[in-house]
Amino acid sequence: MRLSWSELREGLEIAFDALKTNKLRTVLTTLGIFIGVIVVTVIISVIQGLNAYVSGEISGLGADVVYVSRIPWLIQSYEEFLQYIRRNKRITELHYKELAKQLTLAEAVAPSMRTGMRKLKYRNATIEEAVVYGTNEAYTVVTNAMPQQGRFLTALEVENSRNVCVIGSEVANKLFEGQDPLGQYIKVSSYPFMVVGVLEKRGQMFGESLDNCAVIPYSTFIKAFGFRRSFEIQVKAKDPKMLDALIDQITGVMRRIRGVKGGQENDFAINQMSQLLDFYRNMTRTLWIVLIGIGSISLLVGGIGIMNIMLVSVTERTREIGIRKALGAKKRIIMWQFLVESIIISGLGVGLGLLLSIGIALLIRSASPIPVNISTWVLFLGIGFTVTIGLFFGLYPASKAANLDPIEALRHE
Repeated sequence: MRLSWSELREGLEIAFDALKTNKLRTVLTTLGIFIGVIVVTVIISVIQGLNAYVSGEISGLGADVVYVSRIPWLIQSYEEFLQYIRRNKRITELHYKELAKQLTLAEAVAPSMRTGMRKLKYRNATIEEAVVYGTNEAYTVVTNAMPQQGRFLTALEVENSRNVCVIGSEVANKLFEGQDPLGQYIKVSSYPFMVVGVLEKRGQMFGESLDNCAVIPYSTFIKAFGFRRSFEIQVKAKDPKMLDALIDQITGVMRRIRGVKGGQENDFAINQMSQLLDFYRNMTRTLWIVLIGIGSISLLVGGIGIMNIMLVSVTERTREIGIRKALGAKKRIIMWQFLVESIIISGLGVGLGLLLSIGIALLIRSASPIPVNISTWVLFLGIGFTVTIGLFFGLYPASKAANLDPIEALRHE
């Protein structure tokens, strides 16, 4: 359909005049497209932001670290949890020491024990609920948690079960309020511990503060909080490329230590952060499909609304079309005029929807840690929506208008 510049301009002018004549109808017709665009673009932006946030949080904890645990992190049901507890024996200090001695592909091996809801106290300042970790001097290597003040635990302190601790930045701020905590004694539950270091601020992980903690030697942890706890052993690979080989080596050592015979299942679990990321992506994939489907239905309803209004417009302007055709207007000019109206209505809905979507994205980004943003390709997608919806749903009304018989159109009342 070739049109001269004058024909293009004339079609645009007639289309704009028709839309201005029916302002309210035009605005109401754009609502379906407007809502659909907001739903689709905000969903895309939020899920992209969540993906970036979760990937960053997980990679920050070490993609090259393997966690040897009693049970897998991802369990489908409580019954499955009980099965693992009954079948799998506890991970003990013996397993940690053997892994540390035998693993040739590991850069560092750190035991980890944890207890939550513990009270920390310094003079009159108290934290009612904090997490206490028991570990060794290799903890900083496997977690990238480095001291901002002072130092970390030493091998000698771990070996001799010293009552020393390294505290998180949140604990330091709440208990000491600007004072130097180094060398001071705090109570962890009812046990006194000397502060030898303060960890760098680490922020939150899935809503839980990583800075509301105290880290003590695992040998001291066993004395204070009991030995009938299962260890989690964190192993950092010398090279990320060796991760699969390291897992094979860990599996062989653990099966040998625990006496697992050939053909029997492992009675321990080897976990990785990538498992959490895969689980998250699988979980959000279904949500993505459902929500995008809802947004697409809204766009479809909006497009049908455009087609309906354009058909009404053709009926209302039948006589006008007949006059124009009688004066020599060609089919392509009539068709162009109505297609332009459809595209403009679609464009208004898409444009307003994108503007509001950007505002919503900025609001979410300012009110939450999620790095939500409207990508450039989403804006191009909006332009694609405009043209596609306008052409697809405007084509039939435009074709109907162009194919009206001029004599019958002039008789229309």
